[in-house]
Amino acid sequence: MARVPYLRRENADESHKPLYDRLEAERKVPTANIFLALTHAPPQLDAFLTYANSLRAADLSPHLRELAILAVGHATRSAYEVAHHQSHGLKAGLTGEQLAAVAEFESSDLFDDLEKAVMRLAKESTLQVDVSDETWRAAAEHLTDQQMVELSLSIAWYNSGVRIMGLLDIDLEDNYANPFPKS
Repeated sequence: MARVPYLRRENADESHKPLYDRLEAERKVPTANIFLALTHAPPQLDAFLTYANSLRAADLSPHLRELAILAVGHATRSAYEVAHHQSHGLKAGLTGEQLAAVAEFESSDLFDDLEKAVMRLAKESTLQVDVSDETWRAAAEHLTDQQMVELSLSIAWYNSGVRIMGLLDIDLEDNYANPFPKS
């Protein structure tokens, strides 16, 4: 159970209805639990959406961005992040086999050198904060400086997302399968 109630449109202050309109226009309907929790802080949620949209509009390919996000999700064992971004990964051109192999990408032949370099960068940054020069260079030899900054911002952004979800104890919606079922 989340640590704050999910604030739905019908229970929100009338002045916040435009934020719900924005959520419904820009995000999936029904509105995801993460956003329903963040509606308790409308100005921050509005800025959150704007920043997230800027990352999606970046020069970095959606394919690489989603691999980085999924690597962050697997490194942190964030069921919410992985479950929500598998569909984005498919839309960005990942295969079902690749989605299933993200957790063990280093030993998989389903990913090329750039894809592995991006996931390694995301994983290393997530687990250790600082990344080695070798890890940086492996991705940077394929990407422009702009794309490397966009990749760095995406990795950091989705790391903040898993921490927000953890702090608020956001529930995975019933229509998503938990990629880390408890044994």
